Amino acid sequence: MSAGVLVRRTVRGATALRGGRSWRPTPFQAVGFLFFLVMSLAYWRVPLCCDAGQHAAVVERLKAGLLHPRHPTADLPGAGSAYYSPYAVAQGLFARASGLGGWEVVRLAGPLNLVVLLTGLNRFVRVLSPRPWAPVLALGAMTLLWGTDRAWWSGYLGLMSMTGNLGYPSAFAIGLTLWAWALTGTLARDARRVRYVGPSGLGGFGGYAGLGALYGLILLVHPITAVAAALGGVALVAGWQRGRHGAVVARWALTGAVALGSAACWPYFDVFALAGDDSVDGMHRVLYLDLPGEFWLALLGLPALWLRGRRSARDPLVLMFTLDCAVVAYGWFSGHYTYGRILGLTLVPLQFAAAIELAAPRPWGRWRRLLGTVVGAGALLGFLTVQAGAVVPAGFTQPPHWPAYDWAARHIRPGEVVITDGYYAVHAIAGYGPNLAAPAWPDASLDERERRRREADVEAYLAPGSTRAERAAVVRRYHVRWLLLTRWHPVPEEAVVTAWSERTGEVLARVG
Repeated sequence: MSAGVLVRRTVRGATALRGGRSWRPTPFQAVGFLFFLVMSLAYWRVPLCCDAGQHAAVVERLKAGLLHPRHPTADLPGAGSAYYSPYAVAQGLFARASGLGGWEVVRLAGPLNLVVLLTGLNRFVRVLSPRPWAPVLALGAMTLLWGTDRAWWSGYLGLMSMTGNLGYPSAFAIGLTLWAWALTGTLARDARRVRYVGPSGLGGFGGYAGLGALYGLILLVHPITAVAAALGGVALVAGWQRGRHGAVVARWALTGAVALGSAACWPYFDVFALAGDDSVDGMHRVLYLDLPGEFWLALLGLPALWLRGRRSARDPLVLMFTLDCAVVAYGWFSGHYTYGRILGLTLVPLQFAAAIELAAPRPWGRWRRLLGTVVGAGALLGFLTVQAGAVVPAGFTQPPHWPAYDWAARHIRPGEVVITDGYYAVHAIAGYGPNLAAPAWPDASLDERERRRREADVEAYLAPGSTRAERAAVVRRYHVRWLLLTRWHPVPEEAVVTAWSERTGEVLARVG
């Protein structure tokens, strides 16, 4: 994950001809590799759920039409959908080359995203501190210091939520964000680079332009993560950049210009049009309502962050936390609750500050021993109450185990339209290739009023008092071919049962 430690020793014989250098892994390389193996297995043992069906559907649409994909989950044009990011297009290319389906591609993306996360974390923490155990403790803090209520959202990196969202674009974007912060900190802290490194070096214009392209990629892959990424970059520059001459300003201006310009050039959707989209604000209000129980353990890092602030009011972690809190507060007071999605990265300054403080060499003073005891107890409490089920298969609350729908998908041809009354089915079936009459999630490529109309038509179709003529009108309007119904919903008289699930009792019936 970073360069290992080279140890010179007295050598004899053939070893002396090789210079006497032996490689020894750093603490993070050893722990990070073990963590990678354990979490990859934990991710693979849990059935994909929740938003995974949406991301699998995106891969399926790109596999079918890479240049002009349809709407991710409906039989509609897909132009303007923010799901068609560079990350998704790369997945679509892989699916076309390998012949794998959307679910398999999302499953395989988990370990890849985990590598980006782990290497980014290691690089960023090493920029913050040279202490060799700091990245190890930062990894522990980032995955355990959350709360005593389960926080299960895309972009949250507790052990439990990682079993479900490692394959999501948000995980990849957070890994890129950690890399971007590491590179930003390196450039900002070493002011001499700005003056003396030539155009081909990291501190030259090329390095700043490349960093801008990285921020632009984050913006396209996961726009809400890009908000936190930009705030972190501003904090690092404001905290560490000492030079204020014209060359410094020009280089950082180039970074910003390349970030915005590269994002603006993406042909699949207009990322800046998303700024005024409030279609998903309502569903994110719960982020604020559940905030205390899901995040309070991260506050154990507040004393370490306060100490950093006493040492320097311009400490990057302190500035980062302040800026993130301001944006989260804006989301609450403005009603744009989607900004609460950056809460996962808002905890990073608290978690990393505690980790860096506790990575100090011994002997420890009284206050650091107290901090270590409190933080260690908090991490253990978080593990036992929420996170343990992610890696321990019995005895603790387990991740969600959603049913699979391959039994139904084998009868439905890609692109055919389905009506379903099941919560699991409406979030999963499109990931196999079929379309929904009414998409479950808002999307920029479909007017929200039209999606609501479709939802109302589906509800009318499924209503107990609906007539055969009313149902036939809905079937004709949306070209419906299949019904996927829970065991509580009667099969309409005109439908022909094709298959059913022994696990859930759901029925697949053909109509139209």
